[in-house]
Amino acid sequence: MLIICCFILLSVLLVIGVSVPLAFGAVLLLIATFGGHDVSGFMPAGHWKMTSIILLAIPLFILLGGIMERGRIALPLVRLAELLIGQIKGGLSAAAVIASAIFGSISGSAAATLTCIGSIMMPHLRRANYPSGLAGALIVSASPLGLLIPPSASQILYAWVTQQSVLKCFLSTVVPGLILVVLLCIVNFVLLRNVKNLTLPPRPDNFVREFGARSWKAFPALLMPVFILGGIYGGVMTPTEAAGVAVIYAIPVGFFIYKGLNRQNFWEGMRESATTIGVVMVMVFMVLIVSRFLIFEDIPGLAKTLVFSISDNPVVILLMVNLVMILIGMLMDDISGLLLSAPLLLPIVTSVGMEPIHFAAVLGVNLGMANITPPTAPLLYLGARVTNTTINEMIKPTMIMILFAWLPTLMITTFVPATALWLPELIFSR
Repeated sequence: MLIICCFILLSVLLVIGVSVPLAFGAVLLLIATFGGHDVSGFMPAGHWKMTSIILLAIPLFILLGGIMERGRIALPLVRLAELLIGQIKGGLSAAAVIASAIFGSISGSAAATLTCIGSIMMPHLRRANYPSGLAGALIVSASPLGLLIPPSASQILYAWVTQQSVLKCFLSTVVPGLILVVLLCIVNFVLLRNVKNLTLPPRPDNFVREFGARSWKAFPALLMPVFILGGIYGGVMTPTEAAGVAVIYAIPVGFFIYKGLNRQNFWEGMRESATTIGVVMVMVFMVLIVSRFLIFEDIPGLAKTLVFSISDNPVVILLMVNLVMILIGMLMDDISGLLLSAPLLLPIVTSVGMEPIHFAAVLGVNLGMANITPPTAPLLYLGARVTNTTINEMIKPTMIMILFAWLPTLMITTFVPATALWLPELIFSR
C-alpha cells in the first residue's frame, strides 16, 4: 500500500509542476513517516554511489553544452549541412535534423541541442517561409538525438547504474539514432510536399569552393567529436577525461576561432551551468535513495511477477515495458526517468532474453520520445520558447513525427536486437 501511495504522490507532484528533486524528497518524507524504515540508512548508500568518477562526466558535458551554445560553435555545422542539402525542397529543415545529430555527438544533451540548433535554424526557416509549427516541431523532435548520438549523459548514467560498459552503451544507440535521422527527414519531406511558397537558399557560384570554405570553417567544431569519441573508443581516455578535454578545447575555440564567447557571456554560461549541475546532482541523489528503497522492498521482483501474471509472451512483455517507460518519461526528465526505470525494468527484460546493452538503446529511444510527448513534454515546452512558436501550432506535426518516426524507431530497436548490438559486437570483437 505504501508503494502505491508513493507512486501516486510522485505522479501528482510532477504533474502539477513540482520540481523533480522536491517531488522525490516528498516521497522520502512519506517513506520516513509511514514506512517504518530508517531513511538515514539509505543516505550513506546514495552518497557512496555518488562518489563514482564516472559521474564527473555529467557536469562536464553540461558545461560543454553551455560553452558551445554561447560560442557559436554550432553555426558552421548548420551552414555546412545547409549547403549540402539546402538546395532541395525541404532541405533546409532536413539540415536542422542533421545539424542536431552532429551537435548531439558533441554536447550529449537534448536541451543544449534544442537551444543551440533551434535558435540558429528557426530564423532561417522563417525567412524561407517554412510553416512555423512544422519547423518548430521538427527541431524539437530532432533534439533528443543529443541523447542517442554518443556521447550521451543518459547512457553514462545507465552504464553506471547497471554496471555495464560505457563504450558499449554509447555504441548501442548509434544505429537507432541514424534510423531516427532518416525517418525524421522522410517525414519532413512528406509534410512539406504540398507547401508551395518555400524559398531555397541561393545557389553558390562555385559549389566546390564554397564547400571547401565552409568545411574549413566547420573543421574546429568537427574535431570535437573526433576528440571525444576517438579518445574513448581508442582507449586513450575515459568518458570523464574525454569530457574534460572537450571543455578545455571548446573554450579557446569559442573565444578565438568562432568568437562567440566573451568575458561576460562566458561567466554567465559558467553560472547557469553550475546551477544546472547542482539541480541534476541533487536530483540524482534523491532518485538514487528512492531507487534504493524500491530495491529494498523488492519492487523489481514484484513488478516482474505482475507482468508475467498478465502474459508470458515476450512480445507482449516488451510492449508493456515500453509503455511503462513512455509513461515514466512523460512525467519526468530523461535522467530521473532513467535512474528510476533502469533498476525496475532491467530484471523483466533480461528474463525474456534481452541483453542489458540492447535495453540501453531501447531505454534511450523511449525516454527521448517521452520528452517530446504531451501532456508534460518538457522539450516541447522548451522548444516553444526557443523557436517562439505556440504549442498549438506544434502539437499536430509533433504527433505525426512521433507516430511515423519515433515509434517506428522504437519498435525496430526493441524487436531487432542487431540495431543495438551490431556495432558494439563489431567494435569489441576487434
